[in-house]
Amino acid sequence: MSEVKGATPGHLVWRLSMKWRVAVDRALAPVGLTHAQYVMLASLYGIERAGHVPSQRELADHTGLEALYVSKLARSLDADGLIQRTRDTVDTRTMRLELTDRGRATIEPAIATVAGLLDTMLAPLGGRRGARTQDFVRDLTELLNTPL
Repeated sequence: MSEVKGATPGHLVWRLSMKWRVAVDRALAPVGLTHAQYVMLASLYGIERAGHVPSQRELADHTGLEALYVSKLARSLDADGLIQRTRDTVDTRTMRLELTDRGRATIEPAIATVAGLLDTMLAPLGGRRGARTQDFVRDLTELLNTPL
């Protein structure tokens, strides 16, 4: 793609974000997942591998999704049998989320699919481990940590 004439950094970030979301949606449509569902399940997968059962709030904070949207997605994923929602034993207002066996079986190949997309997207920067990619990640992290 050629340079977008007169594009601002904000516009380019938005375009890249939309391009990524659409690519993930298309790639995961055959397994019945949307980008947002993928983010929830892949995040749960990673957090569980670290030995933690997150609350909906913790997952919202981790993913950057709004808490109400996470709640809605969690109910839907629970109804589909991909996650299990349980009340916290100490604070019954808190809902804990865990992948089911079906959820794990769905997300593991989806993670591989998205990793392939990431490899394609980052190829111009030298791939996932390239120096330009590491600089890009550092810059994006700095921007995400900047309060607005």
